[in-house]
Parts: sequence; structure tokens; C-alpha cells
Amino acid sequence: MQRSPEFRDLKKTYRQFTFPMSVAFFIWYVLYVLVATYASEWMATPMWGMNIGIWFGLAQFLTTFLITALYVVYANRNIGPKAAAIREAMED
Repeated sequence: MQRSPEFRDLKKTYRQFTFPMSVAFFIWYVLYVLVATYASEWMATPMWGMNIGIWFGLAQFLTTFLITALYVVYANRNIGPKAAAIREAMED
């Protein structure tokens, strides 16, 4: 089954979302660390009752939840049906 075109297509579908999103989030996280390290005075600037660093950190959590929600939608639409078809073929 692992060599079947259906399974390869499933892996490709999975990777089309996870790899780009993982790279984008990693870059976003590294940017946060670098800015916190090299622009700490700017991160300490007050903005709307908290400093920019806190807002930046909260944005990290927000993007984590957003990516998770996007993945759930993507997986339900694209990965789930393909995985179910492969499962059915293997059970037959």
C-alpha cells in the first residue's frame, strides 16, 4: 500500500500544507526571538497597556491556534477522505 499512487498522493497532500506552514511558523518564531534579543528596547515600548514584546508573544499563541484551525479544516477536506479511501481499500 505504501507504494500505491493513492498513498503517495495522500503523502503529497499532507506535505503541501504541513511543510510550508511549518517553515512559515518557524521563521515567524525565529523573528520573534531575534527581535527580542537585538531590539529589546523596542520590545519594551508600551503599546495599548502592555509592551510590544508581550503583544508579539501573544501573537505567537494566536498564530499557533490559527494554524491549528487551518490544518483541521484542510485535513477534513483533503486528507481525511483520501485516508478513508485507502483504509477501505486495505480492509477489503
